[in-house]
Formats: sequence, structure tokens, C-alpha cells
Amino acid sequence: MEGVRSALGLLRTGRLRRPGAPLVPAARPAPQPVPAPAPVSRPATGQAGYGLPRHRWFLPSAVIAELDPGAGRGRPRRTVRDWVVDFGCFVLAVLIACAAGATVGHDHHISQGLAAADRGLGGLACLAVWLRRRWPLGLAVAMLPVGLVSDTSGGACMIALFTVAVHRPFKYAVWLGGAQFALIPVFYWLRPDPGMPYLASVAVTALFTAAVVGWGMFVRSKRQLMLSLRDRARRAETEAALRAEQAQRLAREEIAREMHDVLAHRLTLLSVHAGALEFRPDAPREEIARAAGVIRESAHDALQDLREIIGVLRAGDSDDAGRPQPTLAALDALVAECRLAGMKVVLVDRLADPAAAPASVGRTAYRIVQEGLTNARKHAPGTEVTVTVVGGPVDGLTVTVLNPAPPGEVPHVPGSGQGLIGLTERATLAGGTLDHGTGDDGGFRVWAWLPWPG
Repeated sequence: MEGVRSALGLLRTGRLRRPGAPLVPAARPAPQPVPAPAPVSRPATGQAGYGLPRHRWFLPSAVIAELDPGAGRGRPRRTVRDWVVDFGCFVLAVLIACAAGATVGHDHHISQGLAAADRGLGGLACLAVWLRRRWPLGLAVAMLPVGLVSDTSGGACMIALFTVAVHRPFKYAVWLGGAQFALIPVFYWLRPDPGMPYLASVAVTALFTAAVVGWGMFVRSKRQLMLSLRDRARRAETEAALRAEQAQRLAREEIAREMHDVLAHRLTLLSVHAGALEFRPDAPREEIARAAGVIRESAHDALQDLREIIGVLRAGDSDDAGRPQPTLAALDALVAECRLAGMKVVLVDRLADPAAAPASVGRTAYRIVQEGLTNARKHAPGTEVTVTVVGGPVDGLTVTVLNPAPPGEVPHVPGSGQGLIGLTERATLAGGTLDHGTGDDGGFRVWAWLPWPG
């Protein structure tokens, strides 16, 4: 019996309890220093951790930092793609600065000193493009006054504005884009383009600025969509793991209840008759033979039930596999078996057609009666147990197992205490209720009501 209780504890909690160990949890050991986490090992296939490609050099560093929490804190390091893009932006800013510098050099309205200062600011702005990933917002703000007084820094200003639209929230891009739009008319009023009318210059530059900001927002939205899809995938994996764990736990609890309901009845019969043979070795041969037959039959049935449950554990079949499950029609056989074991059982069956009851209702009622008889045999031996089964369609099925107080002192019988808890859960899952407790006369009563659809 102790080994069976350990197995039930293993099925319910997933932890094995040694026979003879206390049911209360042991004291927790003193906390040990937590070792440093081991580095995340990457699979040998074409995928790295968290679903990222193994060759991550072509991904932006900002995307890798968001997708891979194990990449470390702080500013992410540039990837090969980042270096290529930054170098391209620098070359683009230099080409625009060279073209603008040639135009400034041929403008007779600008002195040579101002032209040289313009080219100097343009060169510094081109060098500052390499800082766009570290300080995108600060660089874009600093470029606003520089772009107002320098023609050659126009390319660097647009690249800084594009960087803010990509790497910063929408509000920053809107504020900086609005400031840029406000400065465009001022710029062409101070330094008009000799080859294009004022309004046309303002309109073309504003359209180009809007295109740059829109392009940056589009790139950011694509990255945000990818990150949101990754988060959804991670949540889906976590929820699937939780559902699988819950399904395993429910399966363990169901098998544990089945083991308790089936094996407890058989093993209690075996224990009672074995105890009788131990305390009455001088009993008549007929009684000894009858008790030995009950022991042999109970052991055989318990072994058969245990094989079926182990088969369910190995094959993953449902509870309906194997031998047919007991129903209300099997109550007579259960009572006869208990009477053969020496119990005094009175069955009051007021059902016209027990076989007409639904299979789930009949199985639950059978288990309730079986557990009630098992408890009466253990805790009130020698008393007369009354089993009442009444009801029908629409009204429901009422099951009562009542035994009076034992006539004398009853030795303590160790038990797991999970039988009635499991029965209450069974009745609740079936849509009914179960109540149990001790009456004023010291007897014990188990009462249950189960729905019986019409």
C-alpha cells in the first residue's frame, strides 16, 4: 500500500516519495550561490538561438539586439551590414557635399571666405555621419542650424533626419521633420537658388524631405512588424508549452484517481483478510480457505487493473481503452464482492433501468460507492453499510453511502486522504455535487448528486 501511495504521489506531483517518508514537504536547504549563467550554445544548423539566422552579419545590429535577449546589454556593436550602410551614407554625403561645394564656388554672391567656411562645415557634417547610430537624435538636432548656413551639409542633414525616423519613435521624427520644413523657406530666402524660382526650390526640397522622413518611417514600421511577429511566436511557444504541461498534469491526476479508485478497493480487501488470517491462525479450514480465495482473487484483480493502468501510461490510450468501465449495472457485483469478503452491505436500488444511465454518470456513481465501501471497511469494520441509489432522467441521480460508528476502538489505518477529494472533483466535473462528513451519532455519510439528462 505504501508503494502505491508513493506512485500516486509521483503521478500527481511528478516527484517520487520514498516509502516511509513523511507526506509533509521537507525543509528547504539553505540557498546556494547562483552560478553565472552559461553561454548560450548555438545549434550546428543554419539557425542560431531564438530563431535568428546563424550568419547575422547581414542583419542590422538594432534588430539583433531586439530579437536576441542574450546579445548583451548596452549599445549593440555594428555588424558587417551596418558598416556597409554607414560607409554608403558617408560616401553619399560626401558626393552631395562635393556637388554643393562646386556650386558654392561658382556663386559670385558668396565670398571666398564664406565658401571655405561652407566647405569646412560640410566636411565636418560628413564626418559626423559616422556618429548617427550612437547619437541619432542629438546629431539631427545639431544638423538643423548647420544645414541652415551650409549648402554642403545638406546630404548629411537628410541622412541624420532619416536615421531619426528609423531608430526613434514617431514623435521625434515628426518634430524634427516639422522643424526642417519650417527652415526650408528661411534657407532659400537667405540663399536663393539662381537656377530655380523660390517657390519651386521650396516645394522640391520639402517634397524630398517628406520622402526621406516617410522612407525612414517605413523602414521602422517593417522592423516593428518583424519584432511583433517574433514576440507573437515566442508567446505562442510559451502558451503551447504551458498547455502541454497542464495536459500532462491533468493526465497524471486522472491516472492517479483511477489507480486510487481501482487499487484501493482491491488492496483493502486483501489487507483485511490477510489481517484476519494473522490474528486467527486457529480458524476453521473452511474460513481459512475462503479468506485465502478472496486474497488470491483480490490480488489477481489488482494486478490486472495495474497492468491496464501501466498499459495506459505506456501507450497513451484514454480511460475507455482496455476492459469496459464499470457502470451502475455493476453495483450488484461490487456489493456481492464486499459481502463475500465479510462486510454487511444493504443495497437500496430504486432505479428502474440502471443500464439506461449515461456511461459517465454510471461510472462516477460506481466510483463513489466503491470508495464509500472501502472507507467503511477501513475505518468502521464490522458495521452495516447502507448504499442507496435513487433517481432517474431529469431529476438526476442521488447516491448515499452511510455507515454507523464502529462499536469499538479502531486502529489507525494509514491513508493518503485523496479518495474523497478525488470523488468531489469527479462529481464536480460531471456537473454534480458531493458532500461527506460525520453525523451526530458518529457515523459517516457520503452523499452525491449527479445530473441525468432526460
